[in-house]
Amino acid sequence: MRTDSSPGTLPAREHLPAGDAGTPVLDVVIPVYNEEKDLQPCVLRLHEHLKRTFPYAFRITIADNASIDTTPQVAARLESDIPEVKSFRLEQKGRGRALRTVWSASDAPILAYMDVDLSTDLNALLPLVAPLISGHSDLAIGSRLARSSRVVRGAKREFISRTYNLILRGSLQARFSDAQCGFKAIRRDVAQALLPLVEDTGWFFDTEMLVLAERAGLRIHEVPVDWVDDPNSTVHIVKTATEDLKGVWRVGKALASGSLPLDRVTRPFGDDPRDRDIKDVPKGLARQLVGFCVVGGLSTLFYLVLYSAFRQFCGSQIANALALLVSAVANTAANRRLTFGVRGKGGAVRHQAQGLVVFAIGLALTSGSLAALNAASSNPAHSTELAVLVAANLAATVLRFLLFRAWVFPDHGDSTDESTLAALNSPSSPTYSTAAAPQHAQHAQHAQHHGSYGPLPHRQPQPQQGAPYDTTTQFRAGEAADGTWRDATMQLQPVRPHDTYPRDPR
Repeated sequence: MRTDSSPGTLPAREHLPAGDAGTPVLDVVIPVYNEEKDLQPCVLRLHEHLKRTFPYAFRITIADNASIDTTPQVAARLESDIPEVKSFRLEQKGRGRALRTVWSASDAPILAYMDVDLSTDLNALLPLVAPLISGHSDLAIGSRLARSSRVVRGAKREFISRTYNLILRGSLQARFSDAQCGFKAIRRDVAQALLPLVEDTGWFFDTEMLVLAERAGLRIHEVPVDWVDDPNSTVHIVKTATEDLKGVWRVGKALASGSLPLDRVTRPFGDDPRDRDIKDVPKGLARQLVGFCVVGGLSTLFYLVLYSAFRQFCGSQIANALALLVSAVANTAANRRLTFGVRGKGGAVRHQAQGLVVFAIGLALTSGSLAALNAASSNPAHSTELAVLVAANLAATVLRFLLFRAWVFPDHGDSTDESTLAALNSPSSPTYSTAAAPQHAQHAQHAQHHGSYGPLPHRQPQPQQGAPYDTTTQFRAGEAADGTWRDATMQLQPVRPHDTYPRDPR
């Protein structure tokens, strides 16, 4: 997983222009492996639906994952017969690898994908991409678990799907409802900044992309879908579930250690109204107070357990000092990560040293309270000692929060020095070729040689030119879509309530 760090944010979302006959606005990718029977009816049905209902130019890209049957010949025939269809051949398997490769090479501002079985009703496609076209959202997913969704599938798949999403909510704190539905879309500028962080090349690719996007504060739009299970699906459930659980562990470990540079895919200041400064209201104070109280409560319980254990073989002052020292180190580490959102190992030693100074102040308060108790009573009860220590710790906790916020973890704002700004505007981002499927190891090697990926620059006003699709398209990591997308609204024609294709018996 990419762990290099580069500051910066994505540019603010903008509405795509209407009526441009050049580059397709939407590129729908269909990853396939040995789908010689289903590929042609799927593409014909999707193409007919888009021609009839989609008001922008589009492209359908068939991403062949090293098929060994006649799938490549079927894809080539569809490409020659239909101008809006292109085929792309990869010599290695992996749905995530196919999506990363085609999305990275595509020139369309909106990128989507769907499974070849078309289990999802195509009438949900326009609602899926509309929030991305308008600039409202960064990603969009179909959800089979929304209340208004209508789903037909077996009890086994229903149980596995819901269990998997519960695991994501419990372990990675995911808030999206359905990670596995093969019906998703993303803005191209977001994909160029987000995909280098995604390591998985298989079925976990979707989940990893969504978790990282959500943690970076990007907006994910969910669309309830009508979905009918494909009884002839070739997905190996047990193998896929095992790989997904390994991916959950890997991503959770990376998020806990703070090794992911998610700051470079966040939206700029002011894009979210909650990020705007309000006079006389400290930024993030309410969240920090809640986090500090939770950590403080757990630390107090931890401290009392340690004190009771140490008190069995030493005096009250030594037991208090040892318990407070151990709990202070744990408290500083927890507050650093959970309360004040400091990630990575940078400055950890300094923060612990400052935390020990705060510990010394707390030790003085608690030791002074014990000394006062012993002066008042020659042999106080153990319960009395605990009550006095709780009161002293509450006073020390208030002081600790103020010192943490103002001294140990101060908020320096969003200031950026000139060298950083120069780096962000540098056009020297590495160029990659998509003639073959990119490998994660190659990404890491390029990153070490050229430096880390930079954030996406603001779009410069250039006329948008149409370009033929080429499987060896060159692109720059972190490069924004060409052209300035000014706000424009297009009147859409009503969509018929039922999606049918006259030549498709299904």
